[in-house]
Amino acid sequence: MAGDGRAASASGGLTLDDLSVGQRFESGTHALDEAQIVAFAAQFDPQRFHLDAEAARDTLFGGLAASGWHTASITMRLLVGGGAPFAGGLIGAGGEIAWPRPTRPGDVLQVFSVVQEVTPSRFKPERGSVTLLSETRNQRGEVVQTLKARLIVPRRGPAG
Repeated sequence: MAGDGRAASASGGLTLDDLSVGQRFESGTHALDEAQIVAFAAQFDPQRFHLDAEAARDTLFGGLAASGWHTASITMRLLVGGGAPFAGGLIGAGGEIAWPRPTRPGDVLQVFSVVQEVTPSRFKPERGSVTLLSETRNQRGEVVQTLKARLIVPRRGPAG
């Protein structure tokens, strides 16, 4: 994880009070193969361009492509695994997602995030919200997904 060196809270993650606009994080990596793409698609997005490399050649994708929801799921796993080390977990309150290019078999994905906004709650002093912009990139640095998420993040306790 890259960051500005601020320590995580005793609860094992960064609180709202630890975060600042411009703060950056990066995740570990995940290697994606054809078997993972087909297995996810068979269960959750059974379209031919996600299921069959041969059939996918004659589609808009020109070959097997992971479901965008598969890319989103991998992104979430990478964020939870240390790419966004927030106290209390990653609790979403809305967002926007885009897939500017397909994720392919053989891609190695990594998530790069930046804090865009930190807002203490006016009505719930124990928490606030953070807007986090995350780019999921392949091994060539190409962006395969953007996610702008508003997350609920706890504040430090009275002793913190």
